[in-house]
Order: sequence, then C-alpha cells, then structure tokens
Amino acid sequence: MNLSVSKLLLAMANACITVTELAEQSGLSRPALTKFTTGKTNPKPATIGKIAKALNVRVEDLIEG
Repeated sequence: MNLSVSKLLLAMANACITVTELAEQSGLSRPALTKFTTGKTNPKPATIGKIAKALNVRVEDLIEG
C-alpha cells in the first residue's frame, strides 16, 4: 500500500489544513509528515489510517491505485 502524495496534498487542500495542523490532528510528527508529503518515505498502513482520520477521508482516497 503506497500513499499517493498528490492525493494527500489534494485532501489537505480540500480540508484547508497545513502540515503542522495535520501533525497536531493526526498525532504524527511534522518531520514525518514532511517526508510523506515530499515522497521521501512511505508510511505504514496504520499511519495512513491516522492521516485519513485526521483529514476525514477514507484510506482508499489517499493510496495509489
């Protein structure tokens, strides 16, 4: 399962949320989220779940494919 950077950024834009705000709402660190949004690292499925929950979207809306 790979996180789609473009889908993540789109979901963040739709929610009008910054990386810092997403970090606070998801319980993840800002540096980790920065790595995800730049495509340097792919998060574990549970982490994708935390991101999806914070953005109020389905996991399927954030993964490639």
